[in-house]
Amino acid sequence: MSYVDEVIERVIAENPNEPEFHQAVREVLDSLRPVVDANEEAFRRDALLERLVNPERQIKFRVPWIDDKGQVHVNTGYRVQFNSAIGPYKGGLRLHPSVNLGIIKFLGFEQIFKNSLTGLPIGGGKGGSDFDPKGKSDREVMAFCQSFMSELCKYIGADTDVPAGDIGTGAREIGYMFGQYKKLRGVFEGVLTGKGLSYGGSLARTEATGYGLLYIVEEMMKCHGQSLEGKTVVVSGAGNVAIYAIEKAQKLGAKVVTCSDSNGWIYDPEGIDVAALKEIKEVKRQRLTEYKTYRPNAEYHEGKGVWGIKCDIALPCATQNELGLEDAKKLVANGVVAVAEGANMPTTAEATEYLQTNGVYFLPGKAANAGGVATSALEMSQNSERMHWTFEQVDEKLKGIMVNLYHNIDNAAKKYGFEGNYVVGANIAGFEKVVDAMNAQGIV
Repeated sequence: MSYVDEVIERVIAENPNEPEFHQAVREVLDSLRPVVDANEEAFRRDALLERLVNPERQIKFRVPWIDDKGQVHVNTGYRVQFNSAIGPYKGGLRLHPSVNLGIIKFLGFEQIFKNSLTGLPIGGGKGGSDFDPKGKSDREVMAFCQSFMSELCKYIGADTDVPAGDIGTGAREIGYMFGQYKKLRGVFEGVLTGKGLSYGGSLARTEATGYGLLYIVEEMMKCHGQSLEGKTVVVSGAGNVAIYAIEKAQKLGAKVVTCSDSNGWIYDPEGIDVAALKEIKEVKRQRLTEYKTYRPNAEYHEGKGVWGIKCDIALPCATQNELGLEDAKKLVANGVVAVAEGANMPTTAEATEYLQTNGVYFLPGKAANAGGVATSALEMSQNSERMHWTFEQVDEKLKGIMVNLYHNIDNAAKKYGFEGNYVVGANIAGFEKVVDAMNAQGIV
């Protein structure tokens, strides 16, 4: 049995009931086979893959908080600090009822390679809780965030671990967490990113993941002799990533005709009204059913269905494993040219393989959505310098990072004989930098 297969088997045996983590490890290690096979003796001797797939530290803790009626609730908090070979742990905090240790580990493992691909000095980590901020008052959210940070603050710091936002963790939640950290630790430092502009946040951070997604798609299309101008795009999600992916796609000349939330989805053949979407989701925090009050000609459908709409480009920006094999078949049948992941691992392994086999350009999340964490790292730089860059400065750096990232993964794929396979290219390019750093630092 090959070294890669041994490690995959061990991960599954030692981490039962964590299918998302198994999926992430298998996808990465499968695509690393050319590199691992060429260095198998040295990698085995140093247990390199075992060290890579085992977090340096994983923390689990209870989070008690009191609701507005005086009832005490207890949620579970997590922080998985996966790999610090190239810099402080960096990765978001997800607040959602689906959160468990396996999901946090999958996200943290993916983050190692995503962060490496940015070219910036940040390691991989992830955290969160099964708390659901939806339907909670501001005071209840504050009570949870303060309790959560009271424990988390023991394990993070500007040069140790710098969490950020994620699903369920926006500017409000980051603000409450930062305030509690500052009170407990007595320091004002860049311990969190995604902060408000008045206390150390970066311009363009809100837009970064969605904008970065379109910058890398634009570069890929250009390198294949195409452009975004006049293309029809379908997007899933209606959160931060989806909103700004839609905004940037339309600025670049494409027409985005869908978006979705956990209840249903919108089809607007005239193009999604971004201003209305922002009002519904960012200001009023309402469901997408409200969209028709702004655009009566749009269609609202319960459940899922965006992948059945004919398009040139598909951007899954909601959550993991949302685009399955049947969805991929619909996209291919409708002539899709490219699929780029705005969310983390939103495409199942079977769907990914089907898309690639049928000649669809496929950009995996660890490359395509790296703009968010890249701009978080730029926020860290501004905090360290006590500087504040303009929107244009940050956006220009972001675009440069995403363009370079595309060429790095493209070159890595070509180097190992997998031209056009950006999954393999992303994993190898991210892996090589991390492995160089791990080898240089000894067995730690």
